[in-house]
Amino acid sequence: MCLAIPVQITEVLDGTRAMASAGGILREIDTTLVDDLQVGEYVILHVGYALSRLNEQEAQRTLQAMADAGLLEEAS
Repeated sequence: MCLAIPVQITEVLDGTRAMASAGGILREIDTTLVDDLQVGEYVILHVGYALSRLNEQEAQRTLQAMADAGLLEEAS
């Protein structure tokens, strides 16, 4: 089974890389598949690759569900 999770972009490093946060964990991700990302936007992350944008309400709902299930320290 594969899992893709919502993450928030915290820093754009260049045209193909960014820093992202989920549950308080920061990670460098590949953004090749999603054009023109901005700090604060949410994306779906799978195996280190941003797959698509996600609106903030859906991202927060998913992060809260993951936190409620004990999969994240806290929804952020």
